[in-house]
Amino acid sequence: MLNATWLDTFTTLCDVGHFTRTAELLGMTQPGVSQHLHKLASQVGKPLILKDGKSFTLTPAGEAVLAIGLARRQQERELQDTINFDDPDVGDISIGCSGSFAMWLYPYILDRMHHAPELVISVTAAPHMSIVTSVLDGGFDLGVVAEPINHPRLDANKLAREELCLVVPRSLAGQDFDLPLLNELGFVAHPDGSAYADDLFSLNFPKDYKGADRLRVRTFINQIGQIPIPVAQGLGYTILPKSGVDAFVEKQELAIIQLPKRRYRDLWMIARKGRSEIARVAALSDFISRAATALR
Repeated sequence: MLNATWLDTFTTLCDVGHFTRTAELLGMTQPGVSQHLHKLASQVGKPLILKDGKSFTLTPAGEAVLAIGLARRQQERELQDTINFDDPDVGDISIGCSGSFAMWLYPYILDRMHHAPELVISVTAAPHMSIVTSVLDGGFDLGVVAEPINHPRLDANKLAREELCLVVPRSLAGQDFDLPLLNELGFVAHPDGSAYADDLFSLNFPKDYKGADRLRVRTFINQIGQIPIPVAQGLGYTILPKSGVDAFVEKQELAIIQLPKRRYRDLWMIARKGRSEIARVAALSDFISRAATALR
C-alpha cells in the first residue's frame, strides 16, 4: 500500500508543478518534498519524474501513481460529503465557465455568499474542454458550457439562451452597419473573436465576408474584462456574448447593433451524475439557473 502522506505530497507537486511552491503550500521545506518523492519512488520501484532544469515531466510510472493520488482525493472528498451534514448553505463548491460568463456571474455569487456565510464558492474561467474534464474528475462541481454535452457520467441541463452581440461605441448607436463600415472602424480582436465573427458575419454578410483573417484588426486583447474598453473609447468594435457586455462596468458607453439575422448560443449547466444531489450543489445550480434568466 502506498504511503498516504508521500502520495499526497506527490499529487500536490504534480498539481502545482513547482517544488518550492509545493513546499510552501504543504508547510514543508523543499528538501522535505524531494524526500517524500524519493521515498514514494523507492516504494514504487521506479522513477516518477524526469527533471528538466526547474521543471519536470512524469514518467509512465509517475502518471499511474498520479492517477491513484487523484482518485484517492476524490474518494476522500466524496466520503467527506457523505459524512458531513448536507446543508445547502455550508461547504465548498467550485464552478468552471467561460471568462465572459464568469465576469457576469460573479456579482450574483457574491450576493449568494452574503446570504450564506459558511458557503465557500470558487469561480474559475476556463476553456470548454478543460471545464468538461474538470467536472468529470471532480475538480469542478458545476460547469457552464456553450455546447450540449452527451456523456454517460454527466448530467446536462439547458441554462439559458445567450445572444452573440456586435458591440460598437455608444456614439455610433442607431447606425446601419455593413462590413466595409465595420472594417473602417476596426476589430477589437480577442481569443474567441475570430470564431464569433465567423458565426455572426457569415450569417449577415454572406457575400462580403471572407473570413476573420480578412478583417482589419485595430487591437488585440486576451483579458476578457478589458475587451470592451477600446470599444468604449471609440477605437473599434468587437463581438461578445451578452454576458460579456452586461458585465462591463461602463456598458453605458457601448451600443449593441442588431443585425438583420441574430445569432444565439445555448448555455448548458453540467455536473457529474450524483453530484447535483448534494444540497449545496443543487441549491447553487438552481440559483445560477434563476440568475441566468437575465441573459434571455
